[in-house]
Amino acid sequence: MNNIPRIGVPLLLTMTFGLLLLTKSVWTIGSGEAGVLYKLFDGGVVTDQPPKGEGIHLIAPWNSLFVYEVRQQEVFEKMNVLSSNGLDIKLEASAWFQPDYANLGKLHQEKSEAYKQRILLPAIRSAARSVVGRYTPEQLYSTKRDAIQQEIYVETKKIVDDQYIQLNEVLVRDVTLPIPIKEAIERKLKQEQESLEYEFRLVTAAKEAEKQVIEAQGKADANRILAASLTPNILRDKGIEATLKLAESPNSKVVVVGSGKDGLPLILGNN
Repeated sequence: MNNIPRIGVPLLLTMTFGLLLLTKSVWTIGSGEAGVLYKLFDGGVVTDQPPKGEGIHLIAPWNSLFVYEVRQQEVFEKMNVLSSNGLDIKLEASAWFQPDYANLGKLHQEKSEAYKQRILLPAIRSAARSVVGRYTPEQLYSTKRDAIQQEIYVETKKIVDDQYIQLNEVLVRDVTLPIPIKEAIERKLKQEQESLEYEFRLVTAAKEAEKQVIEAQGKADANRILAASLTPNILRDKGIEATLKLAESPNSKVVVVGSGKDGLPLILGNN
């Protein structure tokens, strides 16, 4: 130390202090992130300006920057809820969300970085319990899954809309019923399916029988009309026409006029 010039010590201290200040003043915000500025001597959290975007930012060393992920995120939640008849149902759901970018400062000031645990997850649980309580286990298991999912989304959104959270979607991942209830529902659904198949076969058989009756009736009506139209005179005319055509044939034959039934010609051929 005795060999260092007197002016070198203050310069070294100044450079070290300056480097520390520079290190505290340079902030890097990554992709999909935004920063909320906190001014120690000027009002605390900045809420009247847009958050800091991606890239490098220089701020006073006595101020701070709180970095948030602002792209879409997903949270999962498993919970026990009660159906309309009081049965315990296990529900697994997830939510797609992101913080309200324009109000990121207010979110930090009022809810803090733990806003997911403090606001979003309790809202999902509350909405899920409210919605599932309107339905029976059978509805939860089969026909109402999509409706339940949409209702949970709508009710959760009502809660978080004024909490600076943008809710994009709620997905019901799984609904687990008590095993005896699930087995009873599956038996009932199987019986209903078999009943529908049996009814379909009956309807098909009835339609086929009806078709056959209609076809038979049509044939009978056609024969009756044909029989009524074939008078003796018409039959004689048809016989004469046939005789003339045969007479013109080159095959050898003998035609005896008036020897057939009803006076029709009798045709004797060599075959």
